[in-house]
Amino acid sequence: MAGKEHSSEGQGIHTDFLQKMTYSDYLSLDQLLNSQHRLSDHHDEMLFIIIHQVSELWMKLILYEIKSATQAVNKDQLPEAFKMLARVKKIQRQIIAAWDVLSTLTPSEYIQFRNKLGNASGFQSYQYRLIEFSLGYKTPHALKIYRKDPLIYQQLEEAYRAPGLYDAVIQALDRAGFPLNQDVIKRDFSDSYRGDATVEAAWLEVYRDVAQYWQLYELAEKLVDIEDFFQQWRFRHMKTVERIIGHKTGTGGSSGVGYLKKVLDHYFFPELWNLRTKI
Repeated sequence: MAGKEHSSEGQGIHTDFLQKMTYSDYLSLDQLLNSQHRLSDHHDEMLFIIIHQVSELWMKLILYEIKSATQAVNKDQLPEAFKMLARVKKIQRQIIAAWDVLSTLTPSEYIQFRNKLGNASGFQSYQYRLIEFSLGYKTPHALKIYRKDPLIYQQLEEAYRAPGLYDAVIQALDRAGFPLNQDVIKRDFSDSYRGDATVEAAWLEVYRDVAQYWQLYELAEKLVDIEDFFQQWRFRHMKTVERIIGHKTGTGGSSGVGYLKKVLDHYFFPELWNLRTKI
């Protein structure tokens, strides 16, 4: 019979897809696998392109999960948020592991095609900036970079001015009855979050009475996981860049390793780290 395998191993397997959707169709593989366009004839440029494309796909999923988790927290659906945030941590592991693959690129190899990048740089990744914005770290330079693309610019500007995941968590603390500084609840969300004594006091109470505040405690630990792995991602990024280009200026004009080292000192959720000294 046409369209069916006759061997015992393949019995029942569909083979006639003239009028049906295939795996390739569903995943748009033709488009995906034809999106790697080398600008040089150097062998290792393919590695460079694919690593960054894969990372951008993982970042897309991170943003999807963080947005959904934020919405769940806003509805006090904390167990649902736990699952999404746990998935973010697993995705972060994949992105961190990608640096191990890229670090097989040596300085001698990279220099053969680096000039082809022009001023293009991972520093300009708008999805990376959206992740930072969603976690409360707001830097305006990304907005300027994407003025030429109205859709991306609008997306960045909206995220820049919107409350992030931690803002939703702080509001959940407020709804739980903790006496919080209302200036934090009503703050200008376009400013990077820098911490507040009343928020820290609330978290200290949560950690000192885990049984009473189990869900808030679990939520806090999910945030710590995400920040921990984000810093590991930043560190592997910095060391991979240092390994490949040393202390050269980045193609996008940043100070390269110097800039990457500086952001290692930034905390998204400062109270959750401070309390570890005080508890």
